[in-house]
Formats: sequence, C-alpha cells, structure tokens
Amino acid sequence: MPAPVFPELPLPPHYDSANAARWDHRPDEEAMFAAACAWASQHGIAPAAADRRRIHLLLIDVQKDFCFPQGSLYVGGRDGRGAMADNDRIARFIYRNLPSITDITCTMDTHYPFQIFFPSFWLDREGRPPPPHREITTEHIRTRQLRPAPAAAAWLCGGDLAWLERQVEHYCAELERAGRYRLYLWPLHCLLGSEGHVLAGVIQEARLFHAFARGARNWIEIKGGHPLSENYSVFAPEVLTRWDGQVLAERNTRLLRELLAADALLIAGQAASHCVKSSIDDLLDEIGRLDPALAGRVYVLTDCMSAVAVPDPQQPGEFLVDFTPQVEAALRRYAEAGMHLVRSTEPLSEWPGLGG
Repeated sequence: MPAPVFPELPLPPHYDSANAARWDHRPDEEAMFAAACAWASQHGIAPAAADRRRIHLLLIDVQKDFCFPQGSLYVGGRDGRGAMADNDRIARFIYRNLPSITDITCTMDTHYPFQIFFPSFWLDREGRPPPPHREITTEHIRTRQLRPAPAAAAWLCGGDLAWLERQVEHYCAELERAGRYRLYLWPLHCLLGSEGHVLAGVIQEARLFHAFARGARNWIEIKGGHPLSENYSVFAPEVLTRWDGQVLAERNTRLLRELLAADALLIAGQAASHCVKSSIDDLLDEIGRLDPALAGRVYVLTDCMSAVAVPDPQQPGEFLVDFTPQVEAALRRYAEAGMHLVRSTEPLSEWPGLGG
C-alpha cells in the first residue's frame, strides 16, 4: 500500500494537555532535542527540506500575556477558556501533523513602556493617565481632553511637543479615515523582557520539537515596537505616514512574499478579532494585488483562535467589550474571497484543495 499523503502521528509521550493552562510551564530544551531526534528516528520523519508540498504554519502572538488569565490581556473569548484551549489544539495539531508541516513561523507582539496605544503615553485634562479599554478620537485630541505625555517628547521627537501633538492627531485621523479601528488603549502587555512577552509553554515546546525533528528553521517574527503606531498585523503598522508627509513605518513585504510562496499557508493564534484579523486582512490585500487565486492556498484554523471579550466585573455574563461579531463577519469575508475555514481536528487529507 502506498504511504498516506498526510500521515498522522500519535502525541509524543511528553505532551500533557494540562500544561496548556499553566502559566509556569516551560519546556526543557535539551530534553526536547533528545526526544525529537528519537521520535524522528522511530517514525521515519524526513527533514523539512525534502518536502515536495510545502505547508507553512503561521502562529500569531501566542504569548503568555494573551494566553493565560494571569496575563495582562488574556484572550478568554466568551467562554473564558479561549486561548488556553486554543493552545492545546494548536500543540496537538503540530504533533499529529509533524511530518506534513514544513515550516512554523511565530509572530511576537513586542512593546516598550511608552507606546501610543498604552495609557502611559497619554494625559487627561487633570494630568493623569487615562484608564485602559477606551478609545481616543481626533475630537478628544482637538478639544484637549487627552494629550501625549510631554516627557515622552524628549526621546520621541527631540522635545518638540507641538510636533508630537500634530502627529497623534494625524494618526487618529488616519485610523478613522481607514475605518478599520479607532485608537484603543490597551493595558500594558507583551513588554520586551517581561514574562508575559514569551510564547506560551506548550507552543514553545511544540515548535522546538518540530524544529528538532524536522531540521526546520521555525522563525520568530517580531512586530509592534514602533512607539507611534499600532501593529495589529504582522505585515504592516496601522498607519504608515507622519503628519508632515514623511514615512512613519513600512509594510513587511518580505514576510508576505515568503508566506505566499508556500503551497499551503495555515493561520492560527491570538487574537482573532485583532492581530489575526488584521494580518489576514493585509494578506488578502496583497493577494488581491498579486493573484486572487492565491487565496485558495490559505487555511484559517477557526478552532485555534479566540476573540477579545472583556467581562464586565459589575454584571456577570456581560462584557465591557466583545469583538466576537467582528470575527464572525471577517471569517465570512475570507471564505467569500476563496480562503478555507478549517478545524484543527480534521485530517489534512479532508481539507478542501489540499487532500488528494
């Protein structure tokens, strides 16, 4: 009998699904290296470079601050287990399909203490930082309800506070003109050097195991460090221009072209309503410029991502904000464009356009 096109493996002995809910879980790198080499030998797993069909898994921002209730911006979805359950499914998917996944790229939201989407960047009329989970509009800035913290101007723009005030007004106006988001203040999260910045333990464990078993590069793509722009999408900041017409930031065309060169691009991660959605939106824009048929190479793992839904502590069962409807609308739009909506529990051989 010929070998199956997409052979599935059992879970390796080290994997414990309970670790998907553990903030303190971290893999033993040396143990993963030894176990992966033995696993590859036991199951006859070929190096990734030998793959005739290149399948690239893009995991967006599966970091501890997003993936656990102890994190500063936990993506719990409506049921409260959101990202923890997603990470268990992602890890199981990687292990089960280890011989078929060629590459894994993880993006990492990476921030510093003062950025335009943090309360620390702003002051209200009383000179106090505003609370998180609120929007800032051009009207707020023009009426001086909110202003950038003068101390930040010293290292952002040589102390030119007037320049900075014009830039933040321009930034909000550009966001409103684009119509995707308004400027939203998030709690401090994914600060470089913090424990919340690192990948969730079961994800780091699975990507290392895959890398060692298959001789794969398994890249990390850093995003989000520009102090004057949000970077929901891994492919581009939300605003690319300064108020004076100069370039503020640029698109990541290198990564776009690299991912679209794969025979199949699989996408999962956090949060479905923000960084995943924005990344797929930018990917779809690039596909439209290059060749709309490329959408058929993209597979969105709908059971491996959750929407931001912030519970209301005063009203159990209600939410301060809930972006689930935006995710549902986006998924319909992706399917209409030709992308495939799939579940991680389905065999690859049954995925449309991939099996056979």
